[in-house]
Amino acid sequence: MTMVTEAELSALGARIAGVLRSGDVIGLSGDLGAGKTTLARAILTGLGLAGEAPSPTFAIVQPYDVPDLRLPVAHADLYRLDDPEDCREVGLEDYATGGALLIEWPERLPPGAWPQMLLLRLDGSGDTRRLTATVPAAWEGRWPPP
Repeated sequence: MTMVTEAELSALGARIAGVLRSGDVIGLSGDLGAGKTTLARAILTGLGLAGEAPSPTFAIVQPYDVPDLRLPVAHADLYRLDDPEDCREVGLEDYATGGALLIEWPERLPPGAWPQMLLLRLDGSGDTRRLTATVPAAWEGRWPPP
């Protein structure tokens, strides 16, 4: 799938929000500026977030809860983590229990973490981005979202 505008990327985020369930993990991969945070923000907006979603680059994990969203979600940015073991220290497992988890830079996770993670890779920037999805069994029937 090729995204040609930021509006199309935002629309995809809203559609993903419509099928997101508690326990889902979405990995957002791609170069700096590819649109990972834009897509995460669109998902959060689609889940009901009324305000601006800050980038979790420095906080590492930004949690959101009901009633701000229709289900609890944690948005994590692992860019600043050097070692996969650091992921354990920020407690990502705790956030995934009872809610959903959006993870930017999932390649920094420990090997084998969340085998049922929907992995969305964004390549390019500006007017043309390419989206590649790796869809696990847990997402069959929900991907691509309507």
